Amino acid sequence: MPAPMFPQNAHRFDPYRTFKFQVVINGKTVAGLSKMGALKRTTEAVKWRSAGDPSSQRVMPGGSSFEAVALEQGLTHDPIFEQWANAVNNVRDGDAGMSLKNYRQDVIINVKNLQGATAISYKLRRAWVSEFQALPEFDANNMNTVGIQSITLQHEGFVRDTEVTEPTES
Repeated sequence: MPAPMFPQNAHRFDPYRTFKFQVVINGKTVAGLSKMGALKRTTEAVKWRSAGDPSSQRVMPGGSSFEAVALEQGLTHDPIFEQWANAVNNVRDGDAGMSLKNYRQDVIINVKNLQGATAISYKLRRAWVSEFQALPEFDANNMNTVGIQSITLQHEGFVRDTEVTEPTES
């Protein structure tokens, strides 16, 4: 018999959906968020062989790296992306425009169940904006598109919040 996927909700068989999520930056929920890239860690494989061993190699873990995460937001009056990007490099103020105090932020990612309760939560550690797209490409001939702005975040890893437990579902 397989292990239960959802200990609190044994009746549940389906994994969580990807359209119910929330991103919190500097304590504020991002408005109009439409898409987020995957959290991904890659650990380098180090191959080595000892002189007295058979002619096969051994493999051990090397250094780990974390991929950048992209966030996309529908055009709104929420200035959070632009304010954060300006903390990294504010072209209006030149080199003095970099905020050494505020350019790194911890980011919370909450996965929600269908009832809207937080089911899983991760924290991106010491993230900063490496790319900011203020406006999308405009096309007067296409009335069926939504304006999207985006940021790309570099970060120093992610950790799961183990205090967030599986919510009881009805």
